[in-house]
Amino acid sequence: MILRIDHVAIAVRDYEKAFSFFTRLFGVIPCAYAGDASMNYLWQMLSLGDLSRLELLTPTGSPSFLDNFLQDRQGGVHHMTLQTSDIYQTKTMLEDSNIPYFGFNDYGAVWKELFIHPRDAFGVLIQIAEFNSDDWLSPEVKMSRDTRWLAEKNPNGCTLVLAHPGGGKVSLDLDREEVKALIADLQDIL
Repeated sequence: MILRIDHVAIAVRDYEKAFSFFTRLFGVIPCAYAGDASMNYLWQMLSLGDLSRLELLTPTGSPSFLDNFLQDRQGGVHHMTLQTSDIYQTKTMLEDSNIPYFGFNDYGAVWKELFIHPRDAFGVLIQIAEFNSDDWLSPEVKMSRDTRWLAEKNPNGCTLVLAHPGGGKVSLDLDREEVKALIADLQDIL
């Protein structure tokens, strides 16, 4: 039901400074972003390496739902997002377990979500959402929809690039002996 941790969201007062910090220092790749005028905030997904993601949140006006969180700090971890394969099944599981939740939203195929308050989750705001991860990633960090793997020759053997079910792609460098062993294993399966 819960597939993985998709991302950790960091709320910041100074978006430009935080964005520069993560892109310049850690080489994150900017992905999807949008503003929400009704709640006065902007969100930006950032991809790190093969499968790690951060989300930057920043207020765009007042009042913002981030005001209380940022009242006495410049920024901090706001929530973590768990990806689920079925939000309705997750909702039922929480209800059956007497775990309170709030903020249930069904935006159709693009996004469904609910939240567990920090008082009910050991001090952590948890967002649980059903979505397709690749919808929120930059083209440079994901495979095309029709490609599940690529094999690229390199001086020592090859780089095997695989589409990850959680969105994005994973690269694995194999030397010549590992390539031969992989080919043998695949032939044995057939």
